[in-house]
Amino acid sequence: MSEYRETAADAPEAAAYEAGSAGPARTGGVTPGDAADAARLVGFGLQPKLLPARDAEYADLIRRHREDPAFARLADAVAAGLGLIVLEVSPRAGMALAAGEDSVFAVRMGDYARRAASDAGDRFLHGLAHLAAAALAFPRPEDLADDGYIGRITVNGIDAFIRQACRRLEEQADETGENTDPASDAPGLEAAWRVYTRRSATGATKDARRLASSTTGIIGKAVAFLVDSGFLQRTGDESGGTYRTTARYQLQVRDMAGSAAMAELLDLGIVPVGDGSASLVPAAADDSGLDLAADAGLPFHAHT
Repeated sequence: MSEYRETAADAPEAAAYEAGSAGPARTGGVTPGDAADAARLVGFGLQPKLLPARDAEYADLIRRHREDPAFARLADAVAAGLGLIVLEVSPRAGMALAAGEDSVFAVRMGDYARRAASDAGDRFLHGLAHLAAAALAFPRPEDLADDGYIGRITVNGIDAFIRQACRRLEEQADETGENTDPASDAPGLEAAWRVYTRRSATGATKDARRLASSTTGIIGKAVAFLVDSGFLQRTGDESGGTYRTTARYQLQVRDMAGSAAMAELLDLGIVPVGDGSASLVPAAADDSGLDLAADAGLPFHAHT
């Protein structure tokens, strides 16, 4: 027996609570059952790999959110109270949430990087890997706007993209006379591109695995984090690891697309803008001196 069925007056509310989320939309006041269902929906949204298609209760709550404005407001309020931003509620993405800066659920890049690497330079490179992955996954505004678009990226492709970006930045520094070599004992003064280009792409271990401190090792950690967060799905082992984007990742990148760093990276013109059909980007003729991993062709992008 539900704890809410203490009086005859409370019986209708308890019945609604026990009926669960599949019940019809109600026009009356908010019941404890409504609050429980709203919190349950937010709880589903906090499981990034779970999709409504794989859970009937989740699908019912998504449908109720879309069909019952009062329930939608309640669920959104529960999310807001937890410091969460509702990016989208749909069958394709579920309840896609982003944590506000002050939310207990926020994973700050600095915290992530400190867990992933102890060296300050490595922490910077982890941030660069995440930025490049987003830029490659959705290089054009129309890609972000198209709900049916799926980006495909590879570890070696991300590394090639960053190294080509570093080459462009070095050329720009040469042209403006800013390409000066700081003291070797003051790595904090190094330009971003110099930190990356001086790091080996793969390194070497006794069993032929890539070094964790190599650039592809750092990128591998970054994309593994994105997989665990429900932003990418691994599809193969080619080119250091092949991944496809999810609807949740598209929504997150939309949220960060206006950042100055991402715009500057795309403005370098390394990612070609075509008609959106699948294509591979050949390495430029003057990129032969870059320390690229094997099979480092830039990743391709395609619609479903």
